[in-house]
Amino acid sequence: MSLYPTLSHRNEEPEKGVLYIVGTPIGNLNDISNRALNILKNVSLIACEDTRQTKKLMSRFSISNKLISFNQHNSYKKISSIIDNLKGGYSVALVSDAGMPSICDPGEDLIINAKLKNIDVICIPGPCAAITALVASGMPSSNFCFEGFLPKKKVEREEIFYKISRNEQTTIIYESPHRIIKLLKELKDFCGGEREIHVSRELTKKFEEHVGNTIDEVLSYFENMEVLGEITIVIKGRKKSEIEKFNKPILKKELCDLIEAGLSLSAASKYLAKKNKLTKSLIYDLY
Repeated sequence: MSLYPTLSHRNEEPEKGVLYIVGTPIGNLNDISNRALNILKNVSLIACEDTRQTKKLMSRFSISNKLISFNQHNSYKKISSIIDNLKGGYSVALVSDAGMPSICDPGEDLIINAKLKNIDVICIPGPCAAITALVASGMPSSNFCFEGFLPKKKVEREEIFYKISRNEQTTIIYESPHRIIKLLKELKDFCGGEREIHVSRELTKKFEEHVGNTIDEVLSYFENMEVLGEITIVIKGRKKSEIEKFNKPILKKELCDLIEAGLSLSAASKYLAKKNKLTKSLIYDLY
């Protein structure tokens, strides 16, 4: 296969045997591009996260096409048949419910398999909640880290919180509304209540909302209200000049004593952090 692009005019009619990754609106349907609409109208078939959601988009723009379901529950069963269709000369568009496919969805696996089979993969760019929230936050955006939805297992989750607490880059994460309070409290444990964050809710929709400042202030804002809509959190990086003023040897001995007494690293760190008014990540550093 040539090292040079084989498709020269990638904004017109779909070409045979090409997988098109199509970005769709994250809320406001007017954000879809003419190029994306043209691809959705003319490809052989559309692989979508939820056919019901994609039908709403297609109905809005009077588009009729063949849809197949492709999501986290059936992706491994569907990949081979989609690849077969592409190798047979069909053009396929991949879309998620909202935003760019493969960002926190199984589209990544399909793209990897397509490339392994020397199938052309073309991205039709569109909205992305992470980038939209980052730009709206006003935080440093030239260098950032995207974590997506955090794992549910405690050990894996705490490893990422620790990483975020030490990171000098801006960090972006996704969260569902019913877990936002828990996440903010965990962020406070590791980063301290004064760490600057920006929470975006219902991006591009009628009730779009942006809540910023410190973790403490944002937690206070959301704590006693019903939170709705998908949420994107932007966390400012740790300052290089941040200096930790505490007695490390004494704290380290206390930490080791607590662990030897039977407490887990997480429980011991939480106890010492609260006792000494420090962040949990600072205690983790001592172990």
